[in-house]
Amino acid sequence: MSRAEVLASVDMVALRLNEQGALQLLLLRRAAAPFADSWALPGVLVNGRMADASLDDAAARALRDKARVEPAHLEQVATVGNAERDPRGWSLSTIYLALLAPQQAVDAEDLRFVELAAVLDGSLALPFDHSELVAQAVERLAAKAVYSSLPLSLLAERFTVTEALAAFQACLGQAVQHTTLRGRLERMKTEGWLRDTGERNRPPMGRPQNVLERVSERGRVYLFDRSMLG
Repeated sequence: MSRAEVLASVDMVALRLNEQGALQLLLLRRAAAPFADSWALPGVLVNGRMADASLDDAAARALRDKARVEPAHLEQVATVGNAERDPRGWSLSTIYLALLAPQQAVDAEDLRFVELAAVLDGSLALPFDHSELVAQAVERLAAKAVYSSLPLSLLAERFTVTEALAAFQACLGQAVQHTTLRGRLERMKTEGWLRDTGERNRPPMGRPQNVLERVSERGRVYLFDRSMLG
């Protein structure tokens, strides 16, 4: 690569919630150098030879061709760049956060989900500066979870309060009061974002729970008038 060239890419931090209420990160095994055969964030290069008209178009291409998933929520987080993050030279990366439904699966040898906690605590190292990109996206998710319904994007269309509680706690990284969350969900029902299905989920242990359903278009985010932690 010429010293005058700058590599530009879009990298995807795609998360799903597992049955234990922990976040998992989607990784792609790199096919080419540098770091061939290493597990990294799915991403694509962006340059004049590509048909992308925008960064969002490039993100859609990364989801379609690399991650091969359909997100419930997608947003741009940040752009980072320096001469050290890529051994080929100066590079820029625009980070996108993608939230996936819990039933999202991957059926390819070059894709896998790993525990997000392992990446954040350094026990699972990623190439380039991808661990730092993940941390930035997770920080954005936590900040938005304080005042919005964004964590619900990690749930199926129908869910219980307990499942919603697990999603918020996973995104925030701390406990949330059950009564606080129930109050926020009640407000969403009043304003037509959620509805009671009239059905009850009967877990193997514990009391039956009412099943809620999203009414609003998937991907829309409700803003709370008070902090989820207050």
